[in-house]
Amino acid sequence: MNKEQILEIIRCGENSRVQFKEHFTTQKQMAEELVAMANAKGGMIIIGCKDKTGEIVGLSYDEVQVASRELGNTAQEHVKPTIYLQTETIPVNEDRSILVAYVDEGVNKPYKNLSGDIYVKQGADKRRVTENAEILRLFHQSGTYYPDHEKVRGTNMADVNRSLVEEYCTKNFGKPVDDMGVPYERLLENLHILASNGECTLAGLLFFGLAPQQYMPSMMIKAVAFYGNDMGGLEYRDSKDIVGTVPLLFEQGMSFLKANLHSVQAGQGFNSVGKLEISQIALEEILQNALVHREYIANAPIRILIFDNRVEIISPGTLPSGMTVDDLRFGNTLQRNPLMAQFCSRTMQYRGIGTGILRAIKEGAQMEFDNSESGNQFAVRFRRPVVGVATSAMEGAKGVNLMDLYPDLTERCPKLPKTERNNARVVLHLCELPKSVVELMEATGYESRTSFRRKILTPLLEADLLKPVLGDKNSPKQRYILQDSALMS
Repeated sequence: MNKEQILEIIRCGENSRVQFKEHFTTQKQMAEELVAMANAKGGMIIIGCKDKTGEIVGLSYDEVQVASRELGNTAQEHVKPTIYLQTETIPVNEDRSILVAYVDEGVNKPYKNLSGDIYVKQGADKRRVTENAEILRLFHQSGTYYPDHEKVRGTNMADVNRSLVEEYCTKNFGKPVDDMGVPYERLLENLHILASNGECTLAGLLFFGLAPQQYMPSMMIKAVAFYGNDMGGLEYRDSKDIVGTVPLLFEQGMSFLKANLHSVQAGQGFNSVGKLEISQIALEEILQNALVHREYIANAPIRILIFDNRVEIISPGTLPSGMTVDDLRFGNTLQRNPLMAQFCSRTMQYRGIGTGILRAIKEGAQMEFDNSESGNQFAVRFRRPVVGVATSAMEGAKGVNLMDLYPDLTERCPKLPKTERNNARVVLHLCELPKSVVELMEATGYESRTSFRRKILTPLLEADLLKPVLGDKNSPKQRYILQDSALMS
């Protein structure tokens, strides 16, 4: 790092990865700083800079030598397990320099000082960790603790759904349970569905349990489809708490997405089944990843949030230690929950080889990844088509902008729900020629005739924007066409 780069960092002030020290203090105090950075995302300690003002005071040659030696001793003797530092001296004038110590994110968390105290970064400061759950999270990040192997207190073999075990054995071993050659309870232990004391493992309960949420109520999906784009809205289209085993959570989570997203023809034949406006493969891959790789220590559900302009799938816990969003994009992976990953790879579409994100990206879905340290969650946001369901219905109508069609629609059709205005514009545009209900439903992605009539067709008819057209012997079905007055918009 050159002088200009370090000066720019200093100008920006302290943060969770940059700490200023005017001079080397004591080994005890420096150990606390090193422990906090190693337990977080790493960072740098800049010695020779006032921590309150950022003023560079620098160190003499002898001070640099002492500070560098003391830092090395601190990292080796006052931090457990030992961490390894890199230091760099950067001159700031003829006789003064600053010393930069680089601390990598630790791979053997949690790190402690000689007193056994654990520290983590809290913004530019540090704090002592005392909660067991947070200490377990540090072990989990280091890859030395797997909560999906943990025993679920109070459970036993009676909480396991034998029919699911039968399906699993038949699919993976080609034998029913009774032909596996070991007693049923021993088989459950061999499969790691039960622990050695007879209680269910967390992964075993979540994958094969009769009622997993009876013991782990937060291991569920909360799904909400909102009106508009604001999570704070009081009204929503649909809401569901999804419970059951992991395969059932996946199945019903996808059903919720399909029910609340639109299907479009996208150049397919008239009688073909429409495609989801967002790639179904991409949604499946991201939802499976959320279920398999969520942080099971976190007492929070997975969330599926559907807005007019986006879909969010939010998983408790950030990416595993050392992983970045770029790693995901290149197919690099770490299995946070190896037992759960094993069950899923043998039963579901999940493959467990790190290619899920790559497949989702290849599908062309417009995705954003948000690895939120402060919120302890990982979110994937899918962008919905700008004008919602209507884009494919407008294919071939070159130069047509939905928002330019029928600009006075709100005033002329007050009973039309505000969330259906773009769909109504598509219907009016298509009905310049007679169209059947089936054609209009397919164009706007509706599967329920009742909902389509109630939300769109009836308001347009009552506002005298559409009128029915009687069928003839060639087209006996009733169709709908624009009223002459609607053409004047």
